[in-house]
Amino acid sequence: MTVDLKGRIALVTGASRGIGYYTALELAKAGAHVIACARTVGGLEELDDAIKAVGGSATLVPFDLADMNAIDALGASINERWGKLDILVANAGILGVISPIGHIEAKVFEKVMTINVTATWRLIRSLEPLLVKSDQGRALILSSAAAHKCRPFWGVYSASKAAVEALARTWAGETQRLPLRIVSIDPGPTRTAMRAQAMPGEDPSTVPHPSEVAARLLPLCGPELTETGKLFVVRDEKLKDYRLPE
Repeated sequence: MTVDLKGRIALVTGASRGIGYYTALELAKAGAHVIACARTVGGLEELDDAIKAVGGSATLVPFDLADMNAIDALGASINERWGKLDILVANAGILGVISPIGHIEAKVFEKVMTINVTATWRLIRSLEPLLVKSDQGRALILSSAAAHKCRPFWGVYSASKAAVEALARTWAGETQRLPLRIVSIDPGPTRTAMRAQAMPGEDPSTVPHPSEVAARLLPLCGPELTETGKLFVVRDEKLKDYRLPE
C-alpha cells in the first residue's frame, strides 16, 4: 500500500534507534516532515542523514522524556512553527528490570512509570491541541503483549504498558467524534536493544528487524485508518486488529 504523507508533520519519540528510528524513516519516505525526539544526539544525527538520503526532511529535538517541562515546551514550539501536528508516534519506553515485584527498587519502578506512562500522558496533554487542528490527526501509542500476558517477573513493564493502553483507549473515547484516530500498537517480538536486554540468550536473527515492523505501521498513519481506540498487533508479517472488550 502506498501512503502519501506529503505536507504532514509527524513526531516520533525514541527516534534514535529501533522501531522509532525506522518508523521515522518510513514517515519521511512517505513525504512527512519528521520531528525526531530522543536522548541520543548521535542516533538522531544518523537518522537525519538517512532521511536526507531518501529526500526527506527532519527536525531533531534531543531531550529526555523524564523532563516534563521539555515536553510542554515541545508542544508550544510546534504550535509556533507549524500550528498543527498530523501524526504522533509515542514509541519511547524502557524495560526496567526482570525481577520479582517485591524485589524491584522504588527508584527503578518510578523511572519506568515516569518514562512509559507519565511522559505519554504529558505528550497527550501537550500535543492534543495540535493534533485536533489536523484534518486527519493520527496517534500511535506503542504498547506490548506484556500488558496482557503479565508474565512472572515482568511486573513493572507489564503494568506500565497496561496503563499506556488505558490512556490510549480513554483518549480515543474522548475524541471519537473528531477526525483524530488513536490506536495502540503491539509490535510483537522485534530485534531491538530492549529485546536483547530482556532476552539475552536469544538469537536476534530469529525475530523481525525493526524496519519490517515500521513498514507495517506506516498505513496506520494515513487517511485509510478509520478505527480509533483499537489495539493493532503485528504478527506473522501482518497487522491484525485485536478488538478489546467494550
